[in-house]
Amino acid sequence: MAEFSVTVSTGEAIGAGTWNKIAVSLVGTRGETPPLRLDHPGKEFSAGAVEDFQVASPQDVGPLLLLRVHKAPLLLPAPVGPVARDAWFCRWFQLTPPQGAPLRFPCYQWLEGAGSLALRAGAGERVAGEERPAGVAPRDRWGQPRVGAGMLVGPGARGGASGAGGGGAGVPARLTLSCALTAKVPWADDHPILQQQRQDELKARQDSYHWKTYSPGWPHCLDEKSVKDLDLNIKYSVMKNSCFYLKVSSAITELKLKGLLDRKGPWKSLNEMKRMFNFRKTPAAEYTLEHWQEDTFFASQFLNGLNPVLIRRCGHLPENFPVTDDMVAPVLGPGTSLQAELERGSLFLVDHGILCGVRTNLINGKPQFSAAPMTLLYQSPGGGPLLPLAIQLSQTPGPASPIFLPSDNKWDWLLAKTWVRNAEFSVHEAVTHLLHAHLLPEVFTMATLRQLPHCHPLFKLLIPHTRYTLHINTLARELLIAPGQVVDRSTGIGIGGFSELIQRNMEQLNYSVLCLPEDIQARGVKDIPNYYYRDDGLKIWGAVESFVSEIINIYYPSDASVCEDGELQAWVWEIFSEGFLGRESSGMPFSLETREALVQYVTMVIFNCSAKHYAVSAGQFDSCVWMPNLPASMQLPPPTSKGQTRPEGFLATLPPVNATCDIIVALWLLSKEPGDQRPLGTYPEEHFTEEAPQQSIATFQSRLTQISKEIRERNQELALPYTYLDPPLIENSVSI
Repeated sequence: MAEFSVTVSTGEAIGAGTWNKIAVSLVGTRGETPPLRLDHPGKEFSAGAVEDFQVASPQDVGPLLLLRVHKAPLLLPAPVGPVARDAWFCRWFQLTPPQGAPLRFPCYQWLEGAGSLALRAGAGERVAGEERPAGVAPRDRWGQPRVGAGMLVGPGARGGASGAGGGGAGVPARLTLSCALTAKVPWADDHPILQQQRQDELKARQDSYHWKTYSPGWPHCLDEKSVKDLDLNIKYSVMKNSCFYLKVSSAITELKLKGLLDRKGPWKSLNEMKRMFNFRKTPAAEYTLEHWQEDTFFASQFLNGLNPVLIRRCGHLPENFPVTDDMVAPVLGPGTSLQAELERGSLFLVDHGILCGVRTNLINGKPQFSAAPMTLLYQSPGGGPLLPLAIQLSQTPGPASPIFLPSDNKWDWLLAKTWVRNAEFSVHEAVTHLLHAHLLPEVFTMATLRQLPHCHPLFKLLIPHTRYTLHINTLARELLIAPGQVVDRSTGIGIGGFSELIQRNMEQLNYSVLCLPEDIQARGVKDIPNYYYRDDGLKIWGAVESFVSEIINIYYPSDASVCEDGELQAWVWEIFSEGFLGRESSGMPFSLETREALVQYVTMVIFNCSAKHYAVSAGQFDSCVWMPNLPASMQLPPPTSKGQTRPEGFLATLPPVNATCDIIVALWLLSKEPGDQRPLGTYPEEHFTEEAPQQSIATFQSRLTQISKEIRERNQELALPYTYLDPPLIENSVSI
């Protein structure tokens, strides 16, 4: 009988501990032990506890394949906790024989109710027989460390002894604590028990997480109606949930006390709006208030504002945007022309044509209006500011669709720019934010949970970047985009218009749009100055890509190994079929055949689940709290002639008071993480336990630190610092 110690780490979160009984069984090539109770005097498995237990194995199970964890209730009912009566968050188990090094079994899961969970050791390896990464010992055909190469054995075992017969004469049966290490690609599992464990785990997950169609033409999503129904493993923590609802209640209370949230009429003046502006001010919001009418600030927001992904170089003027030299001469100056600037590459276009004909909404029973503007911009020479040249508020030129110019009447020009900003709000919130930064990351999350077992190296790499995504998206379907909720109450196009925009964008969405270097190249903006979203984003993309490449090269020794990974291919196919609805014209891969393609694909997933989301989410409140800078709705139709706009007409076009406040509360919540944060590159849950991937993680973190230093040094020289891609501020996942 071999004795060994078992160390158990319970999570630190509120409610992570349990009163239940915990036992373990060792599953090896020659059998399985009965459950071995983990027990000592006093309360076990309290939140934050790391506890040691001594247990004895009654039999030789051969080389260890799995550690099976058993959880059973006490005979008497346990106290009701803040999470669930019987929930337990286990971080890891560690087995240590009397002689030898410990073996870590990562868990990092909530265990609810009575039942069993099979765990594998957390170290990873390449395919047997291939060159090994540094720090990983040689293995036998089941991934076992060979004796003499770090093998953990029970008392009496001799180095180099055969493991087949349980020891020679006079040698006690040994307990092999080395394990079929589990950050493994599926073909490395050639033992039937390991193969079955992978299949059972995936079946259980697929039974738990079902797809559904929320709206026709949208990516498919998790089939749950309410966050109350979610599995604890995808739910907000008690801390995050409490912080979230505290922010909601405090924001709503403040605006109600000011008498604004229930007031359905128009704003009386810009000065009245300024009095409301004291609500949760930020430095960026104050800068916006001061500069929102300036042409340079208007143009700069296409580069570094909330929606920095639409601007593209203009190689030729669209036929439906008949700008002339005379119109733009006051800005371009003498000695040049539109054609000369087109050839020089200094003209840029922002086209909101996707809004053409989109359905509009009713707010307070009053019809709202939308426009589909085109904006021509000029990059002044010598690294000067980007400037607006002309705005047309429809896709159809003509007498009823004049081209507005900086030389026009002040209020005409300001109203035209405000219509563009309203178009920015609609396209940003429906497409850039909701579709690209929430619905697609939900697809990546669902496919990861349904197609990659816990032991798969890609699961270990990706799971930190899926944290809380299913919770926040389910909450959004409850409280934001459901009929009658915030989007319907307070935006000019409502959920009907949002749905149309998502459907339209899905029909034209291309893989390259999700890959930042290709997107920058396709839009022709690789050299436009002062484009900090591009500069910082490419640095982060490069850091993620290098990190992913190192991890992929540890576990995939060749292109063939990528092709042969059936779980990987199922993951890619599910994203293609459920997320991109099987549309081949999207260019979205439905299989991957090379390591290079896999690196790009995984980089795309991580970048869009972290940096891209933060870049288009964190600035929502900064841009919108001064409402004229980014109005969510417009109450009068776009102007059809010049010279008619007056201050009172400008105010009458803007959203009513209650809708303004409704949106501001929502964007305040969606811009700020409510506690329990994990910045990009932070991996407190050690899914990888061997040296090689841990070194890669450390290198990645070091690179992110350097990028942050460079960003902060640059920002010291800027009147409006660009902080939306500063790594310590970026969340690892879409969690708000």
